[in-house]
Amino acid sequence: MRLRRGFFHSMFLLVLNTITNYAWQLPSPLGVSMESINMRHFLKWRRHQSPCRTPVYSVQVQGEFELRFLNGTWENVLGCQQVNQISCDLTGDLGSDSDYNIRVRAECGSRVSTWAELERPFNRKETNLTLPDMTVTAIGDALQVMFQNLPQTVAMTVTIWKEGEEFKASTHVISRQQNPLLVSHLQEGAYCITAQAHMDVHNKSSSTDSRCVSITGPGTTWIKPTTVTVIVLILAGLVLVLSWSLTTCNPESCRVYLRKEQLPSALWFDWPIKRLELYPEKELCEPFHSVLLICPPTFEIEQTG
Repeated sequence: MRLRRGFFHSMFLLVLNTITNYAWQLPSPLGVSMESINMRHFLKWRRHQSPCRTPVYSVQVQGEFELRFLNGTWENVLGCQQVNQISCDLTGDLGSDSDYNIRVRAECGSRVSTWAELERPFNRKETNLTLPDMTVTAIGDALQVMFQNLPQTVAMTVTIWKEGEEFKASTHVISRQQNPLLVSHLQEGAYCITAQAHMDVHNKSSSTDSRCVSITGPGTTWIKPTTVTVIVLILAGLVLVLSWSLTTCNPESCRVYLRKEQLPSALWFDWPIKRLELYPEKELCEPFHSVLLICPPTFEIEQTG
């Protein structure tokens, strides 16, 4: 009888402990998914109702190297340990084009939930590509095509053709290091450009609408410097001709071409002019306590007019 009571008591405690632990077990995050656009990768999830008011979350990744050579170990994402948001930026942690397993769990004090894992491994080549902003500029007989915020591992295919000659279109593939693209030695006329972003054969963006610009052609590039040179030569010739004419012309020619203008009548004046004349008259001698004589000259002022 006592054995039966002890057995039922133990079973009751075991069931009660199991029910209590399950009731207070922290639930795992819901709806774990990846959102990747233009090589920016974000893991996202939803909160689950739980007795914990302020749960935090931690994320781990497992790449091909960890899976094959490190016995399937998991690596903590340093920027996503015990965070309170419901997303994690994994752009810097997915550094190769291999498959990654990714998981997240909830934590509340000493309690942790089970790991919630992506349904299938993620490869960054699956990112959704959108077209970056494209700027097309005509520079003389050249075209410059520039893309804003081009991702590191994304290439751009640029197609250029002369209007009306689509069958002669040329294709250029550039990376981030080759941005901007410069196509020179183009003939005069209108040229159209389209572009498409891609990572491989299977992952491509849609093409941009064609943009057309006018090229002035190589013949007009010499006009501006030639015009300046001709003006400088003309001015230099005029200066030389004037200098030669001033230094070599005879007096009669100079009188003809360089006539002296008369003084304006307003500046004339008829004031009486007095002429000062000096005449020595006599020599006056004065004794100077010695044999030497000082004879100062005398002057007479005569007024004329």
